[in-house]
Amino acid sequence: MDAQPIALTPDLAARLARIALEGVTRDYPNSPAHVLLEAGDHRTPRELHPAFYGCFDWHSAVHSHWLLVRLLRLLSELPDAAAMRATVDAHLTPANLRVETAYFAERGRRGFERPYGWAWLLKLAEELWGWDDADGQRWSAVVSPLAELLAARLGEFLPRLTYPIRSGVHSNTAFALGFAFDYAHAVGDGSLREQIVERSRDYFGANRDAPAAWEPGGGDFLSPCLVEADLMRRVLPGPAFADWLVAFLPGLAAGEPSQLLLPARVSDRGDGEIVHLDGLNLSRAWCLWGIAHALPPRDPQRPLLHAAAMRHARAGLEGVDSGDYMGDHWLGSFALYMLDCAPKPI
Repeated sequence: MDAQPIALTPDLAARLARIALEGVTRDYPNSPAHVLLEAGDHRTPRELHPAFYGCFDWHSAVHSHWLLVRLLRLLSELPDAAAMRATVDAHLTPANLRVETAYFAERGRRGFERPYGWAWLLKLAEELWGWDDADGQRWSAVVSPLAELLAARLGEFLPRLTYPIRSGVHSNTAFALGFAFDYAHAVGDGSLREQIVERSRDYFGANRDAPAAWEPGGGDFLSPCLVEADLMRRVLPGPAFADWLVAFLPGLAAGEPSQLLLPARVSDRGDGEIVHLDGLNLSRAWCLWGIAHALPPRDPQRPLLHAAAMRHARAGLEGVDSGDYMGDHWLGSFALYMLDCAPKPI
């Protein structure tokens, strides 16, 4: 079962596209994370964020737009391709992105969606960067100013972040740095890339004996241990990463702790916290594949990590398109990113 390849099929792609199309244009329910600064500071989600108002919250709207763009690049003949282009085009306009960018300049907004939403906006900008497509080039030009602003904000924030945040949710530092590193590498932002390398080594380079047996937490959609390792495989050269991993997770080669390598059980997909565990299974899968790929070809940990990734991938996909909006508004993006990271059939 685990040896069978897993891949994005046209049917699954069509389902993911349909979910995202419904989500990015759905105003409510909505959790805008908008801090009221005064008595009259009442605005609807669409007024606050004309590009990214749907999908329950800003960051989910952003990564659902990434999903639509990614699918257009991968499978341009999807049944909903025309609707996908029209929707993205209606949202990623110069006027809408000016409002989005201006929001971050308002008093008291500098930390809005930091760092998770920032990371996904950079992932969207990365996806649009260099795409040989007229629409994509136009959207890239529209999104780039906000991406550059958030990249600069991240660069300003990292010196002030004395200690990394090792949570299993939006505040996780390693997850954001991993996506920001990919963006910086893609667009040629050498300064940001080097800063991420330096801060990642400062934060995590000396870590040993990670408390992986404490995972998962009941509301996690990220593995604090695995997402950290997935960052470090980006910033350390191969042999140095292999040595770091042995010190960080010394029981990994023996399959310990077992709960790090076994999918989490999701008991209630209608609960907004518990359904996070579907996302945990999907993100663990992409981390495990990334870690395995960074190890030497004959490293004995690689088969173990690949098998664990496959188990998590299959478990996570069970929660996609469940029919409950608490998971449907965001899990498709995690599923697509996971499938992008899966080893390609030979």
